[in-house]
Amino acid sequence: MKLLPAFILLAAAPFAVLSSAAQTTPSPALLILSKTDHALAIVDPTTLQVVGHVPVGEDPHEIVASADGKTAYVSNYGFGAFHTITPIDLVAQKQLTPIDLGALRGPHGLMFQDGKVWFTAEAAKAIGSYDPASGKIDWIMGIGQNRTHMIYVFPGARRIITTNVNSGTVTILDKFDTYPAGGRPPMPPPPGTGTPGPPSGPPGGMPLGPILPPGGDWQLTNIAAGERNEGFDVTPDLKHAWTVSPVDAKVYIIDVNEKKVTATIDANAQRANRLKFTPDGKLALISAGPEFVVIDVASRKVIKRITTGHGSGGVLVEPDGARAFVACSPDGYVAVIDLKSLAIVAHIQPGGNPDGMAWAVR
Repeated sequence: MKLLPAFILLAAAPFAVLSSAAQTTPSPALLILSKTDHALAIVDPTTLQVVGHVPVGEDPHEIVASADGKTAYVSNYGFGAFHTITPIDLVAQKQLTPIDLGALRGPHGLMFQDGKVWFTAEAAKAIGSYDPASGKIDWIMGIGQNRTHMIYVFPGARRIITTNVNSGTVTILDKFDTYPAGGRPPMPPPPGTGTPGPPSGPPGGMPLGPILPPGGDWQLTNIAAGERNEGFDVTPDLKHAWTVSPVDAKVYIIDVNEKKVTATIDANAQRANRLKFTPDGKLALISAGPEFVVIDVASRKVIKRITTGHGSGGVLVEPDGARAFVACSPDGYVAVIDLKSLAIVAHIQPGGNPDGMAWAVR
């Protein structure tokens, strides 16, 4: 009879260990995708320890969190083989029912803005938005470029920028609610002329208000910006977009109001993948193969090259600008870089082939 309590204690011990291992999601939380494990690693940014793993479906590439930090959304890419975005309950640390995008195959780039999930659909050559409140895709726009990859949506969702890898272009979309008094806007200039074409309205400049779609229409401008460019970011003042080409290793600076490339930087960013600005806009950070390239934005000069591993992908900057995180996919870790000393200070082990990352703040 005296052995019974000990037996019960030993039998219960494994369950006690499992229970103590389950940790709540911190706020802020660092979210890191593992392509190999098809999982999301939830990381405590203070301790740099993984506190939970959640399955996210096939071929996860990019991730974004809702404004309230309670839900994450993961694109299931597959180079067009898949057509889902997988939502994750970050509080319960569990996968929710995947969002079926139907014919919008190859979702990749994601952004959460104005209460909606905005996404690219490479195989459909389109972008769209998903409204979590209604549970519906509420907007789609064809881009007509090849491999529309990453997306940035301005506050108010009246301007959107995408990169189109195989077309070597950046597309700027601007929304308008009414046509000008003279009818529709003039047609874009024929290639190489710089001269606007004739107005697309009827003779006499009759307004075409009734033809304007409900909710407004969009003007699309495609800008050549280096071969196979995919990584890009918008400056904090929303005036410029910087994108980087892995082919010529240059950074292309686009004035988003003038809608043209106004400067380039010979950054020698070989195998460039992602570009991100620090919150203060002082530094531009590029993952470029085995190197992490740091550019001083004011001088537009490379000020540091940091060897991070054998290759690199996703880049994420801490909200306070203190650290940057670089997904070193071939090495299976995320390098943590102190942005004052510009040195690697730690590594995170989130799972095999890490890539997309995001912050979740509740």
